[in-house]
Amino acid sequence: MDKPVYLTPEGLEKLKADLKFMTSKERPRISRDIAEAREKGDLSENAEYDAAKEAQGLLEAKIAKLQTTIANARIVDESQMDTSKAFILSTVKVRNKANAMEQTYKLVSAAEADFAKGRISVTSPIGKGLLGKAVGDTVTIKVPAGSVELEIVEISRA
Repeated sequence: MDKPVYLTPEGLEKLKADLKFMTSKERPRISRDIAEAREKGDLSENAEYDAAKEAQGLLEAKIAKLQTTIANARIVDESQMDTSKAFILSTVKVRNKANAMEQTYKLVSAAEADFAKGRISVTSPIGKGLLGKAVGDTVTIKVPAGSVELEIVEISRA
């Protein structure tokens, strides 16, 4: 059995919308591409056909992964969560001990992660390092560029 994927209601709806788009729009488009390429004759030397078949395989893999994620989704009720420690869906403000810069992250599932929006996965190095920690705790996290020491300044559910 696959592990549960903890999502916000909005995150689950986005995944469902992505799945619907892939199955109702992308799948028929790729089928048309394959049919058009097939009509052009010899399939053994037909690059368009090969490309369309490859695109079909990639799309089907994405659809299968989304279906599994949705099937294993668990909605997290943020109002029932403890705000004294950092858990999934916590918004955590940290201060880098080396340069005193502050950064705010929302801890989310890998399916909802978007670093540009400050949403990091609880399975990422920083996400793992922050889980279970409280305000005032200092954690040392190994990142690709080395190690970073972060102090937790604030935890909220915003």
